[in-house]
Amino acid sequence: MPENSQPQSNSALSIMSQLIFWSRWLQAPLYLGLIVAQGVYVYHFMIELTHLVSGANELGETGIMLMVLGLIDVVMIANLLIMVVIGGYETFVSRLNIREHPDQPEWLSHVNAATMKIKLSMALIGISSIHLLKTFINAEHMTETTIMWQVFIHLTFIISAVAMAYTDRIMTKTLLDAHGKAEH
Repeated sequence: MPENSQPQSNSALSIMSQLIFWSRWLQAPLYLGLIVAQGVYVYHFMIELTHLVSGANELGETGIMLMVLGLIDVVMIANLLIMVVIGGYETFVSRLNIREHPDQPEWLSHVNAATMKIKLSMALIGISSIHLLKTFINAEHMTETTIMWQVFIHLTFIISAVAMAYTDRIMTKTLLDAHGKAEH
């Protein structure tokens, strides 16, 4: 092997490493798109809130409850979007540099990919719970098959979340055990 091939190889690896590291910025437009999606949810929320307020006399208690659950659903989805945008950007793209900001979300100080997965799965379970509650309240207008599938999907979310949390626990314990053995 010629002597000068080593520096060229190191230079090519360095360029490739820099390109791979820079590629994380390709996710930035995705997060901006989710911010736009959140704006759509705010618009949808305001329309539904207007319908609730203007039609409160005609809706009845069940109708009001269903509309309020719909509003809660929109808020929970917006919370999910915020978690994905802020947590994902902080974890995978770049630091937000808001450590001293008084409005910094508490959960952001200990966010990582595993924590994000568990938080997102819990948010999905919450959203699914709202949908299921709406279904049970409105059960007389739903088919048994629809109700069954919604329960099945909800249980699948729960089982998936438990499996992710258990896997994270095993991985954390394994890492702690490996670090403990390395110190001895």
